Amino acid sequence: MGRTALSKKELGRSGVLARVKAGELLVKDGAVLMKVSDRQAKRLWKSYRTGGAASLKHGNEGRASNRARPAKERKKILRKVEEKYSGFGPTLAAEHLSSEDGLAVHPETLRRWMLSTGQWVKARKRKQHRQRRERRAHFGELVQMDGSFHAWYQGRSAKACLMNMVDDATSVVEALLGEGETIWAAARVLRQWIGKYGVPLALYTDWKNVYLREPTEKELLHGKVPVTQFGRMCQKLDIRIIAANSPQAKGRVERGNSTHQDRLIKKMGRKKIRTHEAANQFLQEEYLAGHNARFAREPASPQDYHRKPPCARELEQVFCLETERSISNDWVVRYENRYLQLERTTDYPPRQAKVTVCEWEDERIEIRYKGKARMHREIEAPQPRAAIRLVDRPPKPSAWKPPASHPWRTTGPAALLRTTASAAP
Repeated sequence: MGRTALSKKELGRSGVLARVKAGELLVKDGAVLMKVSDRQAKRLWKSYRTGGAASLKHGNEGRASNRARPAKERKKILRKVEEKYSGFGPTLAAEHLSSEDGLAVHPETLRRWMLSTGQWVKARKRKQHRQRRERRAHFGELVQMDGSFHAWYQGRSAKACLMNMVDDATSVVEALLGEGETIWAAARVLRQWIGKYGVPLALYTDWKNVYLREPTEKELLHGKVPVTQFGRMCQKLDIRIIAANSPQAKGRVERGNSTHQDRLIKKMGRKKIRTHEAANQFLQEEYLAGHNARFAREPASPQDYHRKPPCARELEQVFCLETERSISNDWVVRYENRYLQLERTTDYPPRQAKVTVCEWEDERIEIRYKGKARMHREIEAPQPRAAIRLVDRPPKPSAWKPPASHPWRTTGPAALLRTTASAAP
């Protein structure tokens, strides 16, 4: 066994012990350089004196580990991964192997096996961008919300948006799949969260117009704070909205989106899910419970900061769109190109009166006048009046010009100017 067969650490130890043999170092000094204890240094020195550098080689070099899994079992597991869990990461594949196939294997062991066969590619480690913000201490103190557009159905259907809510203290998740990051999508997932856990103290979002918006010039002039429809819903529930200035600031929900883009997509792919209804049913009945059981953690403080939600009737009044409109002289309100005829309360026309039009997600509409709901009915849009023309064809312009002797040319300011100009020397 030659010197070239030694590992880098063993070669380093050989160099230190050679200096001990030459009298340059004491054994205790060699222990410091080799980063071992004095007793271990003495053992190494004894082996080196009797067998030279070759004696430093580990005795199990080239032998299989006593704890190694049988080659037949390893091939069986890798074949199962290739057949059923192609594209799965080692951790997720190990979970399904244990729960569905009864094959227990540690994720790190499976990772090494998959790396050796090319079924898994080692991800490049990214440099740390900045220090992570400390978690909030209480469940419900701060909940992060974000929408993630992605090919959630892997081509079986169009792209969709996952509305994702993550509690900052515990990493508990609530999610909903829909068409986009709209007011109604945000309201639905918030209502689901309130139904399960209660009303949180604050939401951590980005600067999308769904949550927050910049003030208009008129609002700046009058000192008004701009409020979106979703923001008004949160105001009624006394939920504070905090806007993040970068994706890294709400990194917990962003990392959660990445996790769902791996695990949720593959789990839905195995069930061939292609509709929002089936996806949301799967989320509520299977995925979210398992995800929270695996990834959620205990908060630093046991107190739950969620507040008791209002009754169902009050929640119904919270989650609606409210828009202010004017009443015309004939008691008609125009809203979204629709004409709504109010029931008259007096024979006199209203004078610059305002109403609040409330619209729910199912397109129900209620009109509130002076704080009370008013009866109304939708009418047809008024037809534009036809233009009144006195003649079928307008007369052609006349080409006649008055002669020089015409009174228009001999009288008036223009004639006076010509006379003055001709009389001047």
